[in-house]
Amino acid sequence: MQIKTDNKMGKVFTTLTIFNRADQIRAEDGTITSEEIRSIILKNVLVDTGATTLCLPPQVIEELGLKILKEVDVSTAMGIGKARIFQDAKISLFGREGTFECLELPGGKDPLLGVIPLEALGLEIDLQNQVLKPLPISPTETYLTIL
Repeated sequence: MQIKTDNKMGKVFTTLTIFNRADQIRAEDGTITSEEIRSIILKNVLVDTGATTLCLPPQVIEELGLKILKEVDVSTAMGIGKARIFQDAKISLFGREGTFECLELPGGKDPLLGVIPLEALGLEIDLQNQVLKPLPISPTETYLTIL
């Protein structure tokens, strides 16, 4: 599956499914039902190699019920500022899953998918074709390395 870009804009967008991993753990131990696991599908998420991690607007974080981990200093176009980091955002993309921290975007801006989740999930931007694509992971070829 390849996600095409809006060539007029020269940007790569994707669709993400995000789950509350803490809810999944509670469902596994029977504390809640699987129907109670909070999740959301986000369309037109900008794949941003200038962003470090997953960045979500406050209303998405609230809908997912993610818990705050810490407050940090961040560098933005407006300079250095404070931002909150939330935990247990589980991303599903291209049949691959990973749990990540996410940074709360100020002012309700659009979500961003940064480089840490891209690398961890083995995804890369094909700039020539302007698509996001999974790197190989098979018995004969894999992006995972142990050196």
